Amino acid sequence: MSVNVVILAAGQGKRMQSALPKVLHPLAGRPLLAHVLAAARALKPARTCVVYGHGGEQVPDAMRAADLSFVRQEPQLGTGHAVKQALPQLDARTDTLVLYGDVPLIAAATLEALCSGSGERLKILTAEVAEPRGYGRIVRNAQGAITAIVEEKDATAQQREIREINTGIMLLPAARLAGWLDQLSNKNAQREYYLTDVVALAVRDGVKIESCAPQTPDEILGVNSLRQLADLERIHRARTADRLLESGVALADPLRVDVRGDLRCGRDVRIDVNCVFEGQVELGDHAVIGANCVIRNASIGTATRVEPFTLIDEAAIGDNCRIGPYARIRPGTKLAAEVHIGNFVEVKASDIGVGSKANHLAYVGDTSIGRNVNVGAGTITCNYDGVNKHRTVIEDNVLIGSDVQLVAPVTVHAGATIGAGATITKDVPPGELTLTEKKQVVRPGWQRPVKKR
Repeated sequence: MSVNVVILAAGQGKRMQSALPKVLHPLAGRPLLAHVLAAARALKPARTCVVYGHGGEQVPDAMRAADLSFVRQEPQLGTGHAVKQALPQLDARTDTLVLYGDVPLIAAATLEALCSGSGERLKILTAEVAEPRGYGRIVRNAQGAITAIVEEKDATAQQREIREINTGIMLLPAARLAGWLDQLSNKNAQREYYLTDVVALAVRDGVKIESCAPQTPDEILGVNSLRQLADLERIHRARTADRLLESGVALADPLRVDVRGDLRCGRDVRIDVNCVFEGQVELGDHAVIGANCVIRNASIGTATRVEPFTLIDEAAIGDNCRIGPYARIRPGTKLAAEVHIGNFVEVKASDIGVGSKANHLAYVGDTSIGRNVNVGAGTITCNYDGVNKHRTVIEDNVLIGSDVQLVAPVTVHAGATIGAGATITKDVPPGELTLTEKKQVVRPGWQRPVKKR
């Protein structure tokens, strides 16, 4: 069945010691709230409303999307009050699922189980924990039926011994929601309107109360401090590594790989230690990623090898390429098959054709390079005049010697050879040797200066 989703994201997060709203702190490269939204969207909800507060408009500005509505809770008077602010944004005919923007590991499968079934009922996600301190306790009668949720500050000593806790996530029946919210009271230690008080109202009204457990205990962990955020980062990293290993990706050390986005791998991919993958990354069959690489929003072709300490950012790398070590491939770059980009080479907004090479200490920017071109060590394309960028074109089968400067806009035609040390400011004709002639001079009797004492 379709549901409304309300995500409570108004908390300040004082223990984070940050001006950034808590739900916008990153986990695996995405805001905490983005993880919750991903799980919620898997349900294909009728309406999704985010309740925000602290941090002003930072939350809606960062997360705005066509399928979301936002309401501001001001002042913050508790979870029940927060859900009430969202009512005008919801479909009154549909049950409402309440989630929390700082509980990012909640799984879509758990939410699907919680929302399954039919008929009027209140469903609560509960969990048995070894250390229940800080959580509301689930109170059951002798028959095992839930009769109340008691917040820790309002619990008796006996109730605090209960290990079944309320995660805060619940499914509320459409026909009862508005009426129950109107009846909530703030006569408690916090002087807040607790959403959990709807349990007592459900008991009074004879509404069936059901509980559901998360698939894993990690799903219900929230974030209230940077230490807790770091703990969740480790959990997320381990989960991701397990999925990669199960899919056939060879990881040199599962504890030392970070996926901050979506990593898709072909068969027989190998990843060394301390690699970071950000955004949308695709690795082709038999790709090998060396240690300490950062790859962001890029595709790596079949059997391509990326050597250690290489940065690839918003680029497409073809099959059977060799990249690095210590290479930087910047946005807008497209490398065809069998391209070699070596140590301390930077490529930006350039297309490089099949079999071409820049193996040492070169800068290639705003350039189109054809097939089987060799770019010598120390060669640079001078693409910037201080105001505008200009393009260099290097056609097929060109050989460029070491320490060459190509001052754009310029074209090097097919089959040309450029001698070492040349500064090229005009188009180079095809098939010819072009160089800048400099006379070597020897000065007999010259003495090297001596430092004065």
